[in-house]
Amino acid sequence: MRQDITFCSEGTTIRGWLYLPEEGEGPFPLVVMAGGWCYVKEIVQPHYAEEFASRGIAALLFDYRNFGDSDGDRRQHIDPHAQIEDYRNAISYAETLPEIDATRIGAWGLSYSGGHALVLAAIDSRVRCIVSQIPVIDGYLNMRLNHGTVNFRRLEAEILDARRRRFTDGVDVMVPHFTLDTAAETSAWPFPEGYGVFDAFRTGVAPNYSFNSTLESVDLLMSYDVRPYLPRIVNTPTLVIVAENDDITLWDQEIAAYNAIPTTRKDLKVIPKSDHLALYSNRSLLEQCAQHAGDWFEQELSKMKS
Repeated sequence: MRQDITFCSEGTTIRGWLYLPEEGEGPFPLVVMAGGWCYVKEIVQPHYAEEFASRGIAALLFDYRNFGDSDGDRRQHIDPHAQIEDYRNAISYAETLPEIDATRIGAWGLSYSGGHALVLAAIDSRVRCIVSQIPVIDGYLNMRLNHGTVNFRRLEAEILDARRRRFTDGVDVMVPHFTLDTAAETSAWPFPEGYGVFDAFRTGVAPNYSFNSTLESVDLLMSYDVRPYLPRIVNTPTLVIVAENDDITLWDQEIAAYNAIPTTRKDLKVIPKSDHLALYSNRSLLEQCAQHAGDWFEQELSKMKS
């Protein structure tokens, strides 16, 4: 029951998939989904979409502008504010579909998009509940701690050099998502173990995935902070899923963010004996997370049925 879909986001054609339940009659509740840093829709998300559809919940997943099957002239450029706009336009598109109950729309996000889901809960009243999984909370803190003092100095210098080059000749400097040699090469996320995990996606289910992003994407990441939005999540049911040993998006920051959300309609799931990348590569942990997310959406979206 997977369909190809297209919609327009600020003049750019966005492409994705709509999963509809095989049983039951619509209109169905819906979860809108997108990925994290450099991700395309084939990475992990279909597993969640299938889980949701098996519970009678439709799922709409898409490639952001500039990535995968979607259009966009500035390929591999990550602007988190533009990505949040793509989410919101995906919701606007979903509202037009006769198969979808526009009063029961949730949002799911993972890593960078886990942060986006928290922002959506704060700013878009059409989002009736969310799941935020291993979210980025404070991009500057992520980069400073992840890179360490000396390599962070190098990163900041390279970001400024890239800015000067864009100004003089309009050319984007690219940076790898992961690299095997973090001492010799700057990467956005300096964790060599990530290279193998995402290379397996590239050679397997996600040939559209590219290791590169613009270096300006990292600059924008360092201005990204979801904490000012958290006090606005007053009545939106929110599930936060954290990996026990996550030192990439920082489990302690994620739990602090959860504690700062004022709604009483929230829950926290900590996945034991796990880390950030294990929630992509370990099938059993992936299934745990999908079940927690499915339980949450089934519980919350079914409550809203008129």
